[in-house]
Amino acid sequence: MTIAEAPPRLAAAADASLRWYPGGPYSMARTLGPLLRGNSDPSFSVQGGAVWNAFTTPEGPVTLRLTSVEGTAGGPGAANGVDPFVDVQAWGPGAAAAVKAAPRLLGADDDWRGFDEAGFAATLPRMVREARRRSLGLRLPASGRVVDQLVPIILEQKVTVIEARRAYRYLVHRYGTPAPAAGSSTPAGLVVGPTASQWLQIPSWEWHRAGVGPQRSATVMRALRSAVALERLAALPAAEAGAKLQTIPGIGIWTAAEVVQRTHGCPDSIAVGDYHLAAYVGAALTGRRTDDAGMLRLLEPWTGHRQRVVRMIQSSGFRKPTFGPRMTIQDHRRH
Repeated sequence: MTIAEAPPRLAAAADASLRWYPGGPYSMARTLGPLLRGNSDPSFSVQGGAVWNAFTTPEGPVTLRLTSVEGTAGGPGAANGVDPFVDVQAWGPGAAAAVKAAPRLLGADDDWRGFDEAGFAATLPRMVREARRRSLGLRLPASGRVVDQLVPIILEQKVTVIEARRAYRYLVHRYGTPAPAAGSSTPAGLVVGPTASQWLQIPSWEWHRAGVGPQRSATVMRALRSAVALERLAALPAAEAGAKLQTIPGIGIWTAAEVVQRTHGCPDSIAVGDYHLAAYVGAALTGRRTDDAGMLRLLEPWTGHRQRVVRMIQSSGFRKPTFGPRMTIQDHRRH
C-alpha cells in the first residue's frame, strides 16, 4: 500500500487530495458497500466510478470524493496497464482530516495474508476458497467514525432493513446539513448526517414520525450523551471497543459487532443475534439451518477470520432456501 499526492491539476480542484495505491487487486465498490445504508443513503452518492461521502470530522464537515481505477495490479486487468489506485479529493473544513483517514476507510490496514496462507486456505470450504479467488479486490473498510455507524445500526435493531433505512433517510434529510460545496460537481441532495448534538436535539414526535419506536430512540439518545467517549473507541482494538459499547444499555453483541466491522475493519466480529445470519451460514456450510450457537461452532476453526469467512460466503452468491413468513414491517407511527 502506498500513498502519493494526487496530480497537480486534480489536487488544485480540492481543499485536500491524494492518490492511494492499494498495492494489489482492489474493488472500491465492494469494499465500501457495507458503509452505505442502502442505495438512498443521503450521505453517499455513487456516480460511475466515483463515490461521494459527506460526514463530520473533529475539524468540521467534509465532502469526500473517491474515484477508483480498478484492476489487477501489474496484470492484464489493470486499467491502461497501470496499477489500481484511488484518487481522494475533499472539500470543507474537515478536508485534511478526511484525506488523512481515507486509506483506512478504503481498507489499507486490512491484511488478508493469514487468510490466504496455503495451510489456512486448505481448511476453508470450497465455496469460500472460490469466492476469495474471485474477490481478491475486497477489503474490510475502517471508517473510524463510531457515531456515524452506531446510529443507523441501532435503528436496525429488531426491525426490517427497509423500515430502518426509511427512518434513517427521513431523519438525516430532516436534521442533517448540506454537504460542503465541491464546485459545480457536488451531487444534488448530498447531506452531512447529524452530529451527536444534533441527534440529541431531535424531539420525540420526530422519532415517532420517522417510525422509530421509543426503545430504539432512547438507546440512540443514551449512547450519544457519551459521544466524545464513543469516538475514542476508534483508537482501541476492535474487541475492546465492542466490549465497551456493550456497557451502554440497549447495545448488545449484535450492535457492537456490526459497528466494529465498519469502524475497525474487524476481520473476526460476528453479528450474533442477527435475524438471518445464523440460518444463512448454517445452510451454506452444512446445507441445514442453525442457530447462533451452531453458527459459532461452525466458524470456530477460523477464529480470527470469521468475518472474512462470512463475507466470502456472501460474495459466493449463495442463497439459502426461504421458509415461513417474512418479518412484518411495523408502523410505530400509528400508536
